[in-house]
Amino acid sequence: MFKLLKNLKTKDYIMMTISVCLVVATVYFELLLPDFMSDITVLIQTEGSDINEILIAGAKMLGCALGSAALAMCTGYLSAKIAANLAMNTRDSLYKKVQNFSKAELKKFSTNSLLTRSTNDISQVQMFIAMGLILLIKAPVTAIWAVFKILGKGWEWSLATAIAVGILIIAVVIIAILVIPKFKRIQLLTDSLNRVSRENLTGVRVVRAYNAEEYETAKFDKVNTDLTKTNMFTTKTMAVLMPIIMLIMCGLSLAIYWIGAYILNDAAATDKVVIFGNMIVFINYAMQVIMSFMMLIIVFIMLPRAMVSAKRINEVLDTKNTMTEATGKVETTEVGTIEFRNVNFKYPDASEYVLKNINLKVEKGKTLAIIGATGSGKTTAVQLMARIYDTTEGEVLIDGVNIKDIPSSELHSKVAFVPQRAELFSGTIESNIAFGETDAGKIDQASVKEAMEIADVSEFASKLPLNEKSPITQGGSNVSGGQKQRISLARAIARKPEIIIFDDSFSALDFKTDRKVRDQIATKLKGTTCVIVAQRVGTIMNADKILVLEDGEIVGEGTHKELLKTNEVYKEIALSQLSEEEL
Repeated sequence: MFKLLKNLKTKDYIMMTISVCLVVATVYFELLLPDFMSDITVLIQTEGSDINEILIAGAKMLGCALGSAALAMCTGYLSAKIAANLAMNTRDSLYKKVQNFSKAELKKFSTNSLLTRSTNDISQVQMFIAMGLILLIKAPVTAIWAVFKILGKGWEWSLATAIAVGILIIAVVIIAILVIPKFKRIQLLTDSLNRVSRENLTGVRVVRAYNAEEYETAKFDKVNTDLTKTNMFTTKTMAVLMPIIMLIMCGLSLAIYWIGAYILNDAAATDKVVIFGNMIVFINYAMQVIMSFMMLIIVFIMLPRAMVSAKRINEVLDTKNTMTEATGKVETTEVGTIEFRNVNFKYPDASEYVLKNINLKVEKGKTLAIIGATGSGKTTAVQLMARIYDTTEGEVLIDGVNIKDIPSSELHSKVAFVPQRAELFSGTIESNIAFGETDAGKIDQASVKEAMEIADVSEFASKLPLNEKSPITQGGSNVSGGQKQRISLARAIARKPEIIIFDDSFSALDFKTDRKVRDQIATKLKGTTCVIVAQRVGTIMNADKILVLEDGEIVGEGTHKELLKTNEVYKEIALSQLSEEEL
């Protein structure tokens, strides 16, 4: 929990210091009230007392009450402000941390878990700071101060108070043992609830197509029921505390009056007024002690869940990036070149290598195609080129420089990566194509128009009422798979990078559109280095060089015609798709 406080700024620490001072002042005014009450009691019981003295004591009592209320309001405002600032800064830190994660780190945390940590967990911490910050300071200060106030007022009353506090502590410990393990389970079940809901919403068309509504509903009901039962258990268990506290408070009041009656009965007539006054003071201070423990219990109710949430947030913030970020400008003598030198790669925690002894070089303006069976390592190879992962052994060089020595912003300006699964954002066709920035700044309108022509986006955009201004929903759910893929291609082309990597990015296009887009790329992107991963032989037939991968190793390298003659693996793939005449 305290690790998250580093997200506070200097002004927040100043407000926290002021809050602590205000809490102490509030306690001071609250603890003056019983003294004035005692004075009023003694004055009333004493014959010949001046009414003005009683009124003055009452006025002081009212002043303390109003002062305490005003200070409490100020403290509440400051603590709420501190909590809101902490939540905002923590969300910002969490977002920036996740933005810098490589794919290896992202695999450690599921999407639904990261969403829960960024929202629900931070809200739990914010709620605790807003309420607990005041109570955590006020409760012990009030308890200790009140105890010192009642010392010497009567050992019998002190013993009764100590027994009441002891019973309260035992009840709290028993309840803590029962509920603390459940709080962690609540957060995990919240993750699961988010996961099931997200899966059902994103895959709603598949669910309906397979009449799986009842199956998905059963999954949701199970997680929802588990979360509800766990919440009910913790809520019911915590609810027992309040009746216990009220019972202890009432029992302590009766005990003090009962003990006071015996003391008054045995006391001399001259001492009875003083003893009665002490009893009134004691019972008020005793209630303050019990109320202090009640405040601590309120903190205790919130603390376990807040601590679980803080731990989950810190798990993300403390995760070390496997990729180190390079700094400074890189001077290069080459442009648009890619080179693999003795590259071996295996995924984190995996025992077997996915890529083995990969050596290749692609010159500026050339087209490299990679083909192979599913699981042969094609996508992994191009992910290394875009530094989505780092090599286990060996080097990947872009423009003759080790990719690890190129700052990410500079690398992303040089290399554009088009994944097989097109990711679109809510906005318009134009905003999706002009997404992000390059070294030259914002992508201009002319570049967007040109990219739309090359990727054949204009073909379907021109039929829409608003053309390139037509809206795109989150994830591109209002356009077809082929249209999404063309927008994704246009987004990469508009950046005018040195290198474009197409990771099976033509798979959703029909053969006619596929050929048209590739011809446009070949004609209008001369000088741009292209890397194409494809399953279709027809997509890569005209590449300058084709790599054939099998089990993570290069088993063939050359042009289409050369590989047909020399490589059985490539020939087998080609003949499974096209006839000999077509080849």
